[in-house]
Amino acid sequence: MHHHHDDIFDRGLQFDVSTLLERRRILGLFAGAGLATLVGCSSDSTGAPSTAASTSTGSESAAATSGSCAEIPEETAGPYPGDGSNGPNILSQSGIVRSDIRASFGSASGTAQGVPLTIDLTIQDTSANCSALSGAAVYLWHCDRDGNYSMYSEAVTNENYLRGVQETDSSGKVTFTSIFPACYPGRWPHLHFEVYPSLAKATTADNKIATSQVALPKDTCEAVYASEGYSESVRTLSEVSLESDNIFSDGHTSQLGTVTGSVSSGLTVTLSVPV
Repeated sequence: MHHHHDDIFDRGLQFDVSTLLERRRILGLFAGAGLATLVGCSSDSTGAPSTAASTSTGSESAAATSGSCAEIPEETAGPYPGDGSNGPNILSQSGIVRSDIRASFGSASGTAQGVPLTIDLTIQDTSANCSALSGAAVYLWHCDRDGNYSMYSEAVTNENYLRGVQETDSSGKVTFTSIFPACYPGRWPHLHFEVYPSLAKATTADNKIATSQVALPKDTCEAVYASEGYSESVRTLSEVSLESDNIFSDGHTSQLGTVTGSVSSGLTVTLSVPV
């Protein structure tokens, strides 16, 4: 693994955000608060609606107001965050706000291959009895099916795929379209994410309010790794467990995602994230 600074910048996330806010202001003048809320819903980088599987916001709201309301464990962002805290900062690049993170953007052109995975995270406000935290921003990233992290790993230093930012909707939800990650030596299969108070603040790691990881269930990992392209992960998965993993060994109940779907038709992982 090698570190590399990507010095190619577009007009930046600040430009994207200011344009979005101006567009919302104008729409609000014509259609009121209802349309402004609609404009805030997530879409991919082309403006098309997300194709991820929908879930019941009613059940999510009920879950948010009952049971435990403890913050999700704070975890390391790892050595390959891409948030400016350790090398390159993808958060400052125009195009990072997107729901489909499988392809690189800007001057990069690669696309990550693998079993389709939809990632649904619901961000909850622990200071308000775990009610939905709308208007926050989530930066999510993970390795590809070969265990490489874009922008850092030697084989994909010039790529920036499997990284993206989304704004939470009125239900506190963000959805990403991605691929199932590999199991690389020493780590249980996982996804990284950071939570920011707003899109405008999601430009540097200095502004994040939470950092954690999603653990993927063993039975799902075994099913995925039996498919084409994941052969190396079969061995590495057999050499690690949630109990031995250096992140999840102290407890993983609140970080273990729930997975539905199938390898052939695509999988969806969901997790509620109190912050």
